[in-house]
Amino acid sequence: MDRRTFIKNTLAVPLTMQTIKDFKQATDQLNPTDELMPALFVGHGNPMNAIEENEFSRGWADMGKSLSKPKAILCVSAHWQTSGTMVTAMPKPPTIHDFGGFPEKLFQTQYPAPGAPELAKETTTTITKTKVGLDYEWGLDHGCWSVLLPMFPKADIPTFQLSLDYTKPPQYHFELANELKAMRKKGVLIIGSGNIVHNLGLFEFTDKAFDWAVEFDEKIKSFIEKGDYQSVVDYQKLGKIAQLAVPTNEHYLPLLYSLALQNKGESVKFFNARTTAGSISMRSLKIG
Repeated sequence: MDRRTFIKNTLAVPLTMQTIKDFKQATDQLNPTDELMPALFVGHGNPMNAIEENEFSRGWADMGKSLSKPKAILCVSAHWQTSGTMVTAMPKPPTIHDFGGFPEKLFQTQYPAPGAPELAKETTTTITKTKVGLDYEWGLDHGCWSVLLPMFPKADIPTFQLSLDYTKPPQYHFELANELKAMRKKGVLIIGSGNIVHNLGLFEFTDKAFDWAVEFDEKIKSFIEKGDYQSVVDYQKLGKIAQLAVPTNEHYLPLLYSLALQNKGESVKFFNARTTAGSISMRSLKIG
């Protein structure tokens, strides 16, 4: 049935809530849509990865080159935690240097990507699980820009961030993230940025990894490969190694945001899959 005939037939019957819903779903199928963007989870690790040439920054750069250019980027970073959920809505988000003790060159680094105010407003209606507030102060923190600088160095893609509500459990975050799937259909690249294993208290300046860190990382990888995302959400059931790998979960939660975006039949590809500095997993993944 062509578009004109479908609309004529649909309007010939009394409209109810169900017919309106059916009409919307069918016309969406008839209309051309944007390319379905993949979703990423990126282990961001040391902020110096943003300006150093190393295996991790090369992995991000290669990923950026392999993707179609997004219409916008929505980043869920470990480094923006709020009570409630917020989304940045300014036209020119500032580059936030939310760290200390690094070389001056890193503090001078800027990522002047434009914001995405209209998409931010749309996000507040796309998410129904909770009220989402518009934020005009935060900007782009290093969990976001340190990854995007190697990945999309021109900084010409509208970019905005969604915060992590630190008062909510992992299951809540996974369910909320599921509502963002519609954004992928609109050319938005959604990136969760954190680390599967992140224990700065046990950080060491070495390329080696603790046995428990490798074990936890491999278990989570195995759950993902099996599509057992409930076990990823319930990571605390892994006991002692989970307590060591995820002493606080702000770096782990962005993984749930990425996994929740997977559609049936979509593949998962791992990259930068190495645990380093004793207690930091850099494992990253692409969905779709």
